[in-house]
Parts: sequence; C-alpha cells; structure tokens
Amino acid sequence: MKAKYSVVVPVYNEQEAIPIFYEAICPVMDKLNEPYEIVFVNDGSKDNTLKVLEELADKNKNVKVVSFSRNFGQQAAIFCGFEYATGEAVVSIDVDLQDPVEVIPLMIEKWKEGFDIVHGKRLKRKGETFFKKITSKIYLKFLEMISGLKIPKDVGEFKLFDRKVIDTLKNMPEHERYLRGLTAWVGFKQTQVEFVRNERSAGVTKYSIKKLLKLAGKSIISMSTWPLTLSLKVGVLGCFASLVAFLTFVILACCGIVLPLTAWLFPFIALSVSCLLISNGISNVYLKKNFEESLNRPRFIVDKVINFLNE
Repeated sequence: MKAKYSVVVPVYNEQEAIPIFYEAICPVMDKLNEPYEIVFVNDGSKDNTLKVLEELADKNKNVKVVSFSRNFGQQAAIFCGFEYATGEAVVSIDVDLQDPVEVIPLMIEKWKEGFDIVHGKRLKRKGETFFKKITSKIYLKFLEMISGLKIPKDVGEFKLFDRKVIDTLKNMPEHERYLRGLTAWVGFKQTQVEFVRNERSAGVTKYSIKKLLKLAGKSIISMSTWPLTLSLKVGVLGCFASLVAFLTFVILACCGIVLPLTAWLFPFIALSVSCLLISNGISNVYLKKNFEESLNRPRFIVDKVINFLNE
C-alpha cells in the first residue's frame, strides 16, 4: 500500500511567495507517485494570501487550506497543520523556499529506512546576516544548557515526522509549544539530511527582532525550569559579594581608612533590593504563564477550511 504524505506550510502575508512555492513543490511531490496533500495554514494574513490560496485550492484538490481568524504565530500555525494533516509522514516547511523542496524526497527515504524524525540540517545559510547566525547559535546553546535537551545544531522547522510522532505532539497538553524543543524532548529515532539554505524566493522575512525575542522567551519558559533557580543563584552571589564588600571595608578600617556609614549600608541595601526584585520578577513570569494555561483558551481559532472532507 502506498504511503500518503502531508506538507504543512504556515504562511503570513506571503502572496508573492506562495505561487513560486507551489510551482516548485508540485513537480517534486508528483514524482513520488504516491498520494500527498499540501496543507497551507494562513496565519491571519492581511494581504491577498487567502485569495491566492483559494485559487490554488480551486484548481488542485491536493492543496488544502486552513485560515485563522487572526494572527496566532508560526508555532500555532505549524501545530494546527499537524492537527489537520492526514499523511503517514508529515513535513513542515516554510513557504519562502529557503529550505529547498528537493530535500523532501531525501527525507522520505530516511523515513522509509525506519527513522521517525528527519531534520533538515543547514550546511550554509545564504542571505542571512552574521548577527542573526551568531545570535541564533548562542540562543540555542543557552536553551540546550538550561533545558538539558540535546537540540540538533543548524536545524529549524524544516522536518519530517512519522505519524506516531505527530500524534504524540498533538496530544501535548501545554498551551505554549516550541517545535524544536518538543522534538528533542519526545525522543524517537532521529536523523538528519544536509542541505544548503537558499535566499528567500520572494518578499521579506516576517520574523522581526521583536518576534524572535518573543519566541525565544516563550521557548525558554516552556522548555526549562532554570529561571526558577535563578533567584537562588543571584541571591547566593549577592550574599557573597556583600560579604566581600564588608570584609574589604573592615580591612580598610583596620588600616585607618574610615568610611562613612552610607558606604557600609548602600551595597547591602542595593544588593538586597536587586535580589528581591529579580526573584519577584521571575515568579511573576511563571505566575503569568500559569494564569494563561488556566484560562484553557484554544491555541488558535480557525475561520475557514478548504478541500477537507469534513469542512
């Protein structure tokens, strides 16, 4: 029996890139001679993205569309695509063609060999600044350190998942989901396929510095309890610094150098207040997360679906 493949593509204001992506991926998937579907998830686009997708879905029933009521973010769009995908193997990929669609058959070969997760590993990243590359490496190294997870280097959201992995990810109860972190956490048999990442086919990246920082913050909080121990570490460091300062003042006093009272009080007060503020701030971050989780709101709201049997 032939396998069925699903390609999940999150899109946000990508009216220029979608037709180029469609023309590139269809020949690749057709050559497989096996059933497939391309699940586009419109993440609340404000341009003509939905109209372009509707036109493609009208002429090709392999194209399926899920459209959000507003922008919920890339991670929400990817996981929504997983919920709607029906393939035995599911590929997540961006629409900008920086991750070449020609790599998908290589991923499928690895899947047929028995691997449950196949990562696309970037050998080179064309069109990306040195600042973005280095900050990405530092962030992932930091996340790996505080989470205790082995997160593959130079990989993004371009991956292939076996159906059992998709079902596992779908059943994750948490509200905030970070695909790269959860992929490392769930385990299963994993491998990589190497490729050279291209420049964007059209348009500009929709990931601003603000969005990247927001994603980084969510991933750290959702994948690690390290911040909970930070206040203790800072407190210990503050106490040590205070003792060193007081010891220094005592030595100076013994040497005949008399310091005013404020010199003794200010370091202690400043360090004590700083430690309290940091501890309180971290507690508030987790209280905010728990509050959001307790609301049990949906991770996304679907406004429209196209070419699904139950639409």
